[in-house]
Amino acid sequence: MVYYYFVCQRKLYYFCKNLHMEQDDENVAIGKVLDETAYSHAEKHITVNNQISVDYIEKSRILHEVKKSRSIEEAGIWQLKYYLWYFKQRGVEHLTGKIDYPLLKHTESIALTKEDEAHLLNVMKEINAIQGMKTPPPRKTKKICKKCAYYDLCFI
Repeated sequence: MVYYYFVCQRKLYYFCKNLHMEQDDENVAIGKVLDETAYSHAEKHITVNNQISVDYIEKSRILHEVKKSRSIEEAGIWQLKYYLWYFKQRGVEHLTGKIDYPLLKHTESIALTKEDEAHLLNVMKEINAIQGMKTPPPRKTKKICKKCAYYDLCFI
């Protein structure tokens, strides 16, 4: 939900209302193929408390998220910061994160700061507010809308 919050709050609303449009989306399918083929050495999709699913974790205490592109980079960064915060809230300290872009052959190191933690608390409150809405937030047209699995709900 943190990822969707930064991508599009309207998309987050639909997701929270169990309107899952990704199963037939071509971009999601490409991401799944990338996920299946990249970093095959790692144990992937570590689910914790049915709350989060980390792509993989190195023994050196580095959480990894694998992304297809940097088009929605901010959302990926905050998703990973949320995972770091989530573990910290449960007593797991000294974790760092990396976002891997295998198609770009690039890795971005991510750390969690005190300011990030405060911001995440506000984000969590806003996510809860969006979950409780009776109607979706207003549409904000963005460059990524045309590739979104929820495009029809917003524009047609």
